[in-house]
Amino acid sequence: MKLLRVGAAGAERPALLDAEGTLRDLSGLVPDIDGALLADDAALGSIRTAAESGELPRLDASRLRVGPPLARIGKIVCIGLNYHDHARETGAEPPAEPVVFFKAPDTVVGPDDTVLVPRGSTKTDWEVELAVVIGRTARYLESHEEALAHVAGYAVAHDVSEREFQMERGGTWDKGKNCETFNPLGPWLVTADEVPDPQNLSLKLWVNGELKQDGTTAEQIFPVAEVVRYVSRFMTLYPGDVINTGTPAGVALGRPEPKPFLRAGDVVELEVEGLGRQRQELKDA
Repeated sequence: MKLLRVGAAGAERPALLDAEGTLRDLSGLVPDIDGALLADDAALGSIRTAAESGELPRLDASRLRVGPPLARIGKIVCIGLNYHDHARETGAEPPAEPVVFFKAPDTVVGPDDTVLVPRGSTKTDWEVELAVVIGRTARYLESHEEALAHVAGYAVAHDVSEREFQMERGGTWDKGKNCETFNPLGPWLVTADEVPDPQNLSLKLWVNGELKQDGTTAEQIFPVAEVVRYVSRFMTLYPGDVINTGTPAGVALGRPEPKPFLRAGDVVELEVEGLGRQRQELKDA
């Protein structure tokens, strides 16, 4: 299923994009798309049955903003340097273990919402990523099979980053990852049954119409199943938590000088195969 949330920011309603591409209202069935829903097999089953019946009310997609597909995110765990080609372009050695950092849930905005360039920023960068959404409480997972069984679905994430704040201002990466609007998510939360192989997805990103990133999850150093298993050894993952699994080559940081960092007025578009497409215009904060 393709689950999403539509409406004004802070007042989104749950919806579904059916097999024919028609937007359907889920608000009569469930209050929202969140961790509680993802952990409720009966509720998900009722959505699936209603979708197959074709009786869910239609919504006019042309008049509705698409918000983040997930409400009340508990935490966003991010994996750095997780693509062989991205490590090469930045001159970094492939890590022996996953590089883990966090983004605050309040960085999340809708897939087509404005992204704000932070005040004083000269190195705002783009990163298209596959996001994993957790559907069952995960702690101390042992196997890859067990890890994937805890995944509710997948989404497109844009891990917007400020490289000076991230790498030149001391401390950890967090200062360059947590500026407001720095995690557009969606448009859809695609349930795991529709993504049979998360290691066979293309990822693309354009800036002002020019293709900048053209990668595949096959290049991941640590595949999705290992990422989920590994992270569960250090923290408990709960339904509605998100893991951003890293970005392929093509970011501004990895390009020759002068590096083409983002500025107000730029337009970024990105997609992950089967998971939808985002579009953001950048403005000054």
